[in-house]
Amino acid sequence: MAVHRKLNNIDNSGFGPNSNVEGGRLTNKDGTTNLTKTGIPFWERISLYHTLLRMTQAKFWFIIIVFYTSINLFFATVYFTIGVDKLMGIPTDGSKAIQFLNAFFFSSQTLTTVGYGHVAPASIATSAVASIESFVGILAFALVTGMLYGRFTRPRAYLMFSPNALVAPYRGGRALMMRMATYKNNHLTDAEVLITAAIHINEDGKDVTRFYPLKLEFSKVNSLALSWTVVHPIDEQSPLYAYSQQDILDSRLELIVAVKAFDDHFSNTVQQRTSYHISEILYGAKFLPMFRRAEDGSNTILELDKINLHESVKLPEPEVSLAELDTAD
Repeated sequence: MAVHRKLNNIDNSGFGPNSNVEGGRLTNKDGTTNLTKTGIPFWERISLYHTLLRMTQAKFWFIIIVFYTSINLFFATVYFTIGVDKLMGIPTDGSKAIQFLNAFFFSSQTLTTVGYGHVAPASIATSAVASIESFVGILAFALVTGMLYGRFTRPRAYLMFSPNALVAPYRGGRALMMRMATYKNNHLTDAEVLITAAIHINEDGKDVTRFYPLKLEFSKVNSLALSWTVVHPIDEQSPLYAYSQQDILDSRLELIVAVKAFDDHFSNTVQQRTSYHISEILYGAKFLPMFRRAEDGSNTILELDKINLHESVKLPEPEVSLAELDTAD
């Protein structure tokens, strides 16, 4: 298709050009690459630190609780195997379940170095196990404390993206638009966005993927206080210039979005990525306002729940078709 040969595409995008080996979208909504690595053992191809740092709060605390419980169950089993009679303060005339539960609570007190004094080791074997458990507890809590600090202090952009990108009316023509806003009480300055379009085409009977940097109306703003509607005009310089609605669907278009800004609270540069698959790109719609003046006129209200608020509109047809461009070429 001539429209692709006339424009400079990115050859070093980091993604391969062969569409036949791609599985689904290239980039996930959270900005991670949709990629699974194989060929080496599982523990060699993951970073436990990065995994724990980036996972959700619910998963992180679930893993911490499971880890803490598992260690106590292990040492409680060791104490129970040695014999609860070697732990001074645990009644030996109770049921096995109660004895094990007491061993579990003693393990918890030893692991956390609380040591209430109600139960104490009464043999060399239990004293040795308690010493080892105390050492494990010190190391474990040091690691957990470090992870908590790392998660709490890690600079983040805290950007919210509209779930959909739109092909909307723009100055008598069309434009590709997406919207973003900060959802925390942080303030971002010198925000810069880069959008790359991954377009699947057929060249010489082979399906290939071409990557094009999209020219934006504004690629940088001084302050990201309100929402920002990022606009790519679909004009003669756009790789989507001659694309009709069906052409966009057939191209399996994917938009890869990267945002970089400066957070004055952290005094650091923060980044965030996302993507829009063709199923998340709506043709013939425009965004509606998501901020308004307060009733008393004292400030502006940014309604984050309206970031994807839009309405359907009629779009003009492309001035030329892909077939006409091929003929002209």
